[in-house]
Amino acid sequence: MAPGVRGLKSLVWQKLKSSIFDDCRKEEEWKIILLDDYTTKLLSLCCKMTDLLAEGITVVENVYKNREPVPHMKAIYFITPTKKSVDGLIDDFITKSSSRYKAAYVYFTDFCPDNLFNKIKSSCAKSIRRCKEINISFFPYESQVFTLNVPDAFYRCYSPTLENTKDKDTLMQVMAEQIVTLCATLDENPGVRYKRYKTEGPAGKEREAILEEDDELWVKIRHKHIADVIEEIPKLLKEVSAKRKATEGKLSISALSQLMKKMPHYRKEISRQVTHLNLAEDCMSKFKSNVERLCKTEQDLALGTDAEGQKVKDSMRVLLPVLLNKSHESYDKIRAILLYIFSTNGTTQENLDKLIQNVQIESDSDMIRNWKYLDVPVISSSAAQQHKHPRRDRSSEETFQLSRWTPVIKDVMEDAIENKLDSKDWPYCSQCPPTWNGSGAVSARHKPKATYQDERKSSARLIIFVIGGVTYSEMRSAYEVSQAYKSCEVVIGSTHILTPKRLLDEVKSLTKPKDVVCIKDE
Repeated sequence: MAPGVRGLKSLVWQKLKSSIFDDCRKEEEWKIILLDDYTTKLLSLCCKMTDLLAEGITVVENVYKNREPVPHMKAIYFITPTKKSVDGLIDDFITKSSSRYKAAYVYFTDFCPDNLFNKIKSSCAKSIRRCKEINISFFPYESQVFTLNVPDAFYRCYSPTLENTKDKDTLMQVMAEQIVTLCATLDENPGVRYKRYKTEGPAGKEREAILEEDDELWVKIRHKHIADVIEEIPKLLKEVSAKRKATEGKLSISALSQLMKKMPHYRKEISRQVTHLNLAEDCMSKFKSNVERLCKTEQDLALGTDAEGQKVKDSMRVLLPVLLNKSHESYDKIRAILLYIFSTNGTTQENLDKLIQNVQIESDSDMIRNWKYLDVPVISSSAAQQHKHPRRDRSSEETFQLSRWTPVIKDVMEDAIENKLDSKDWPYCSQCPPTWNGSGAVSARHKPKATYQDERKSSARLIIFVIGGVTYSEMRSAYEVSQAYKSCEVVIGSTHILTPKRLLDEVKSLTKPKDVVCIKDE
């Protein structure tokens, strides 16, 4: 993607501008905007306060909270169509004499149910100048990554405790409607294919750093291997040193801090660079010798071959050093045990019990056992034959020894673009137009577009959605494939973002009752 282009975030902001701010614009008239929790996060992901000021917004308020009335000003309500948000709107216009604002322009993120619409109509219709549905029900997480803000999707889709309820069907319907709003924002009418998942600084002051799309350095390095990032640091230090005519030689973090104090007009730029230096240093401080050995074990078990390409003959011999190492956390050991089980297509009940007891992870054993609800044969049997799809040959690709594994979803992306997905495993829900031949040379849209991002005028777009969470390595794959296939942009999304720890916690929660499961958003 071209430098300076913010992808999904830019598209969402442009849609909000045209659908909301241009819709109720009046020259030299300032307005207040009322947001709920969802739209606050949505706006914060795609614009800044200066952007809102440019659109005539002088104050941003929370619709849930009690506020001082400003009866001479008009208010924009950008809210979700929920009872709580609608009640906040109605409370502001209970009577005409006590109205908090001069008038209301109401914009819902998506479809407003009839009962809520009728409630607004009967309570404060005379105060409302506009009432529209914008159809943006997703978060633009990165330029090519989106989420649906459904942190409990993994539990609701895969937990056996909800097997006989309509909870999963309801969630699937909601997610489908949210993905439709993504397609509407992208102005896409895509062909749809799916896969049915069959399941039974200690001394310094701590500060929060905002990592955003218009931070070019962050966009450049966020999905790079730490070894590549470390290579960037000397260049960055040299650049800072040359620009500011600092003393020769290597600069430390403390020296850069002093430089910031001496030159306040460069403070913002240097502060941003210092942030990335600190992040890189923190990452490297975690990467100790025992972590390197753990990574090697994980790669060998996941791929079934070592760094030299030799087949792993005895997976247990590879696993044991990790289990015996007292410096590894239980999460690390559980991940290694799972990789061992995956590599052997299941293990015996006796062997599993012995592993759990010896590693003393009885309280977390469901992190292993509950994979059976994801159709993974934890206990091997003649009936439980896991169907493994052949992987793409990537032996010629250059990789770091400790990150040789390629996410399966990257194969899926490449197969989809090259029109190689098996229609038995990936049946069509709606067909692509005949002109789509998988080459990426033509657009996969059903209709011609009037407007589109200049930098990808002739390209197709592949949208991947994963139910139950997406990992950072899978997000990285979207950028890598987009770079390799210049004629096709890959956009990836999910219900939420997964980390290794969070995945294990969610697998563990699958057998818990719904009322005791507490899953927070990312």
